[in-house]
Amino acid sequence: MELTAFTSRLGEGQGLLGPGVFVLGDDQPGRTFEFEHGDHVEVTQVVDLTGVTLVRTSMRVRTPKRMPPGFAWEVSIVVDGVKDAGVTLRAGSERTLDDLAANVSKLTGQHTVGVRLELV
Repeated sequence: MELTAFTSRLGEGQGLLGPGVFVLGDDQPGRTFEFEHGDHVEVTQVVDLTGVTLVRTSMRVRTPKRMPPGFAWEVSIVVDGVKDAGVTLRAGSERTLDDLAANVSKLTGQHTVGVRLELV
């Protein structure tokens, strides 16, 4: 596997760090990497959405204190690879997102659902 800004420290400051703790990006403040518009990382799983109305998230998001002008991080729920609901965060933001939800009431059967972190 090629190491990237999103995979260079798996198990240390990235990825699954403990029960209920999954880090997209890096948990250590101050680590810097070079990114381009559209670079992203996501975690997904296949779920049965039959009878489900909303898919919701519960997460804490912290963005770097500095970013190039005009750039921001977007956190979104993706369903079958398509962004459904999202929020854009500017430099130095820290938020708890427990109200981000995607309406999946018209979907039935198995679908790939996840969370994406993308530079926009």
